[in-house]
Amino acid sequence: MPRFLLDLAERTAATYVEAFLGLLLAGTVTDLSTAKAAAVSALPAALAVVKGLLSGALSRTGTASALPTPKARTVPPAGPTAS
Repeated sequence: MPRFLLDLAERTAATYVEAFLGLLLAGTVTDLSTAKAAAVSALPAALAVVKGLLSGALSRTGTASALPTPKARTVPPAGPTAS
């Protein structure tokens, strides 16, 4: 599976779980059932998919991130240096 799809799946799942747990916690104050919380949590997860697809289409990083990929730093070799 390409890195982009794995990245997008991870972001979508995390968004869904965060929204679901937040609604379950809010459900103790409001009267929100577990089924309704699960259904409402799908909206932020769907928006995460849209954002990830747009970011993937508009960037060249190969991930679902909207942030630019940091440039690789070159590390000098370890050990004594030649004079």
